[in-house]
Amino acid sequence: MRRLWFCLIPIFFALWGLPTQAFFDVDVCADVVPGEPINDECLALMEDFPEPRVIEIQEDLQTLGTYSFWRVQNTQPPVYDSPGGNITRHMNPGFNFVRVINTSVDGWVQIETGEWLTRDVVEYNEASYFNGVRILDGLENQFAWVLGTLYTSAYPGGPQDIQNGRLLFRYDLINIFAEAYDENGWRWYLVGPDQWIEQRMVAKVFKIDRPEGVEGRWVAVDLYEQTLVAYDGDVPVYATLIASGVPGWDTNEGIYEVWARLEVDRMSGATGAPNGWDLQSVPWVMYFDESISLHGTYWHDNFGYRQSRGCVNLSISDARFIYQWFLDTPIRDEDDNPINYVYVHSSGEYRTSGAATK
Repeated sequence: MRRLWFCLIPIFFALWGLPTQAFFDVDVCADVVPGEPINDECLALMEDFPEPRVIEIQEDLQTLGTYSFWRVQNTQPPVYDSPGGNITRHMNPGFNFVRVINTSVDGWVQIETGEWLTRDVVEYNEASYFNGVRILDGLENQFAWVLGTLYTSAYPGGPQDIQNGRLLFRYDLINIFAEAYDENGWRWYLVGPDQWIEQRMVAKVFKIDRPEGVEGRWVAVDLYEQTLVAYDGDVPVYATLIASGVPGWDTNEGIYEVWARLEVDRMSGATGAPNGWDLQSVPWVMYFDESISLHGTYWHDNFGYRQSRGCVNLSISDARFIYQWFLDTPIRDEDDNPINYVYVHSSGEYRTSGAATK
């Protein structure tokens, strides 16, 4: 009976659309040399595992579906107490977003403070629907998100192979089977048979050791790869893309505890200056380095690249997942508050070549 069960395993895998190869042993591709034939074991591995073994999380449709975010033009527009009513103030210049709660009056929008703006000074902004993935295999093998639309190259350093290459799109997930370097010292990843992609065009996810003093549930923020991996103890369970601080607003490296969490918070800074910002209803906020936080982000879809003024930008769905996952932790302080850690580090050093930076 036991022998029959093992014989049936491949059938069950086939029925459920799972790989029939039992293990994802990337070591069989370790000896791949660009331009030379790939061994049969490595080719079989690529065929069995065309995508990483992960599951996308559920989208936060409650926030995405009920919150309406609008960009305010940088013109210090007047704010009214009612449609066509009295001007109560002028908005400060800068990068401003409002949450609109009422569009029923033609030519006007009402924002969450109860005030009104004319329709011509705001523009609707759809939030990103990107979301991260649950890790099923303990992250024993590396995978990556693609950061732009491209064809793979036939060899490291080669041009995009439009005829025979694999067409990849932004946010596609790929397995990494091997790596090599081109003549300029840039790292390239083998993602399929004779399919190579340069490391600057992907955000790689890989397992790291738990820092000393960190326990329970924690997240590792990699500033180089622009990724976040969530760990339960030593086990990686979740991964996604982030957008950290741009030069001059760099996200600080270090080990931090989440010291405050808010389901919604208003964020502003440099008030009155041309580079000021005011963002209403930022969702799923987790403060860890003074005023720096992990939080949901509705004003851009540039995850995988540095974008923020120090905070760790997440998609709304990712931020909600981490927020709720952090709360469900067994490690708590004397007041029964969950203790969660954020480890910010950089797995490499940025260098610049042309327009690309990483």
